[in-house]
Amino acid sequence: MSLDGYIAREDGGLDWLEAANATVTGGEDRGYARFMRSVDAIVMGRKSYEKVRSFGGWPYGDTAVVVLSRTALEIPESLAATVSHSSETPEVLCKRLAGQGNKRLYIDGGVTIQRFLAAGLITDLAITTIPMILGGGIPLFGRLDRDIALRHVSTKSYDFGFVQSTYDVVG
Repeated sequence: MSLDGYIAREDGGLDWLEAANATVTGGEDRGYARFMRSVDAIVMGRKSYEKVRSFGGWPYGDTAVVVLSRTALEIPESLAATVSHSSETPEVLCKRLAGQGNKRLYIDGGVTIQRFLAAGLITDLAITTIPMILGGGIPLFGRLDRDIALRHVSTKSYDFGFVQSTYDVVG
């Protein structure tokens, strides 16, 4: 996210993130590969799915991806083995995925993260802050009906300016 808490421009644009990623030291993945090995499945919103598909290659390999959307979703044949669609509530989806043996889910996308946080279904957060102030856009966090207490686990700073912090959700 940007220093002021945005994950994209208001139109969904990620040009600022692409520019920031160009400053990353070659070969540095900021723990992404290790993190992805710890994930059983990914849950993302439709807008995130469509944005990731626009990048060209599919970055998630054979990791199962569930795309949340209230409307029908086009899944290309090349992704049909790993990508599925759901309109379930976060609670129902988590219960179903747990019943299939999925213990650790990666929740992605602003609104999707907000829905899972509000439902009390997120246990930990890993947030990478990019040294950029956008002044507006799509926020990582939105309004909640209650406070969510976090316990700081660790913070790592990188020479190229990124700061990655991890937190456990308390309670």
